[in-house]
Amino acid sequence: MVKRTRKEAARLDEAARAGWLYYCAGNTQDEIATKLGVSRPTAQRLVSAAISEGLVKVRLDHPIAHCMELGKAICEKYDLAACDVVPTDPAAPEAMFGMAQAAATYLERALQSPDPQIIALGTGRAMRAMVDEVGRIDGRHHKIVSLVGTIAHDGAASFYDAVIDLADRTRAPHYPLPIPVIIEDPQMRQRMQQQPPMDNILKLAAEADIRFIGVGHLGDDAPLHIDGFISKDELMSLRKSGGIGEVISWSFDQDGTILDHAVNHCVTSAPAQSPTTNTIAVAKGTKKVKAIRGAMRGKLISTLITDEATAESLLQ
Repeated sequence: MVKRTRKEAARLDEAARAGWLYYCAGNTQDEIATKLGVSRPTAQRLVSAAISEGLVKVRLDHPIAHCMELGKAICEKYDLAACDVVPTDPAAPEAMFGMAQAAATYLERALQSPDPQIIALGTGRAMRAMVDEVGRIDGRHHKIVSLVGTIAHDGAASFYDAVIDLADRTRAPHYPLPIPVIIEDPQMRQRMQQQPPMDNILKLAAEADIRFIGVGHLGDDAPLHIDGFISKDELMSLRKSGGIGEVISWSFDQDGTILDHAVNHCVTSAPAQSPTTNTIAVAKGTKKVKAIRGAMRGKLISTLITDEATAESLLQ
């Protein structure tokens, strides 16, 4: 392998960023010039270089040095198996596409396995965005399992259930959880989980070869509250008990310890495993930094897929 000079490496980094902004984020060359602080002709040359150097295929195929350094540092600091960091688009910091594409790579790898796999999914925007990036694959020898219910107290279904969508793309048998995410009575939860087919679905979830989840925060606009799964009073109570985040609806504190709280006693999701060895979290954003950090500290996740801005915050 030819060793590149620092100047050459920096040029390729800029070309890779320009290629990502153009082919993945859909920016014009004028917008790229503004974001990278270069002239339009320079932006045009960078985009062209991304192609001529073979950095861009269907997805960005260049390991941007800064992103890789951030991922390595996070792995070392939080003892993760892996951490993929994608560039942050300054004009659209909440955009999911780059992170979703990185997550889809992991998912497609599992789907392309010749050996039967149990693939378990959480719910949320990140999960739905990830599945949207997956092409049609014949995965009929796999099983796709939901880790979390999809129904609110009033019977409304979640907009972000990705299990059925993935099953449609793969023709794989799928096992959704069409039950309330949180029910009012812990004893009712126990009876419900002991009934077929619930007990079989939870058994499959426990045996999953790979799990994909999001990480939620417990701020005023916490997804658990906004989506109608918990009340404002329940949200405030979780926070008073030290809650900072949640994974598959299980609320935890800054150390990643699942709270001994009335809300958690009524969660119907598959258990949040700790320490885990096969759980990939797809999450980013300023609001989620504390929650992601807590999930890593508590070994609730083994791999993190995030963006540059979030990664930098996690290392501060």
